[in-house]
Amino acid sequence: MIYGTTCWQDKIDFTLTTYTLPTGKIIETYTDLPTSLYESLCHTAAVYPHKKAIIDNYNRVYTYGDFLKKTDEFALYLSTALGITANSRVAVMLYSSFEFCVAYLALTKLGAVTIPLPTKMKEREITSLIDKSGAQHIICDQDFSPWLLKYKEMGIFLILSGNQEYGYGFSHYRGNEHTSISPDSGRNNVNLLLFTSGTTSQSKGVVLRNYNVMHAIGSYQKILGISSEDRSVIPIPSYHVTGLIALIGLFVHVGGTLYLHKYFNAKRVLECVKEHQITFLHGSPTVFSMLLHEAESYPQLPSLRQLACGSGYITHQCLQRIHAWLQNVSFHTVYGLTETSSPATIFPSDVATSKWIGSSGLPIPGTVLKIVDDNNQELAPGEVGEILISGTVVLDSYYNLKSAALQNGWLRTGDLGYLNSSGYLFVVDRIKDMVNRGGEKVWSYDVENALCKIPGVEEAAVVGVPDNIYGEAVAAVIKCTAGSALNAAQISNALHGKIATYKIPTTFIFCDHIPLTPNGKVDKKKIKTLFT
Repeated sequence: MIYGTTCWQDKIDFTLTTYTLPTGKIIETYTDLPTSLYESLCHTAAVYPHKKAIIDNYNRVYTYGDFLKKTDEFALYLSTALGITANSRVAVMLYSSFEFCVAYLALTKLGAVTIPLPTKMKEREITSLIDKSGAQHIICDQDFSPWLLKYKEMGIFLILSGNQEYGYGFSHYRGNEHTSISPDSGRNNVNLLLFTSGTTSQSKGVVLRNYNVMHAIGSYQKILGISSEDRSVIPIPSYHVTGLIALIGLFVHVGGTLYLHKYFNAKRVLECVKEHQITFLHGSPTVFSMLLHEAESYPQLPSLRQLACGSGYITHQCLQRIHAWLQNVSFHTVYGLTETSSPATIFPSDVATSKWIGSSGLPIPGTVLKIVDDNNQELAPGEVGEILISGTVVLDSYYNLKSAALQNGWLRTGDLGYLNSSGYLFVVDRIKDMVNRGGEKVWSYDVENALCKIPGVEEAAVVGVPDNIYGEAVAAVIKCTAGSALNAAQISNALHGKIATYKIPTTFIFCDHIPLTPNGKVDKKKIKTLFT
């Protein structure tokens, strides 16, 4: 069992204190944290009223003074005109935009529950999530209104963001200016209802409270040293837990500057880094893979100081390529889930040059981590088992669901990994993605790392497929570099002597793009269907 508070004592400056919540639950969090993100915004706007907070997709600049004013105005409208109060459930389907930030902070002020909906999903998927969430109100971009008008007929209020290309999308919503409302921002208030990235029928509603969100933000700020001097661009969806907490929440808290792009475009992100002296980027492995495609056009990006990567496993080869490109930048791997409010572990230094490359780092302060076997017995360092997490960032319940994933304050992650003797976590696979070949366990990340070291292989994803003899066989989807003429036999030969024979894929599919989920993660469920 590894205690995050102990791991970081000699690495960062922090103090934790305990709070007893109205439910009787005792939590441990940082002494200097506001109770909610809205309180953070108020503090930041008081200190930096004229500082640039958000530069939107159309290059409109909003200061922290503007941000707070718009947030208060929209909260007043939602409260006085629509009766939204503490615990009201409000679905939000907006692109990465200033309006998205205002809606989230206004709902946080009211103590309402924000339910972010993925703008990449299709109509059937979105309506399924709305029905599942029990949303009482919907705030959406006008692009999605045809999908959602039926809810208006059902008595659910629909608040449309206008044409943002020509101005602020909520300008036509005004509350009673002679009325004032006080924030309802208790530490235990439910802040977010986020759905996990499974299919709509299987995805679970993750309930995150203000203390979960703020402790995650505080952990990122203290470990990565993010300050008001930092600038970032959001290269991932705002509705994802990383976009919400590790970027929007973090930068509101410290008073940094955020650039918002409606859609991800690698070249546009790098132009933004170059033109606006971006200092920090946090993205998924897919984002960094796409940025590497444009690396030759941007050999020097001197303003960049730090990179962080979560939302999936990043291969050793990708890390080394990024380091070769941006040698003065510190790359931090992050391991976490929606259920851990984004970060559970963070690598404290540059992982690409560390002897522990491939590790996801140390559990953050206020978090405890252990590895257990199938009988729930704790394992020794170096032994692979399921990763269990408890602590301040971990949810205490799913929405309308009792789940075996939550047991006595511990979250069973469904991920396999091990701890080394220094407390660093190494994630090797998802339990459901592990390949069992005739009793031999094959970790897909091991094979993917080996594949990506072969010249000509750009990306790879490994899955198990049915096999009449062994039960399961190892199969791989390969994306080759431009101009490569690699074939299956050449790849198999290259792997011999590098990994055990039983780990070598027996079936290959070559493709132009590795299938991804709407959240940008490798979609192994879809990949399996390619083979069947």
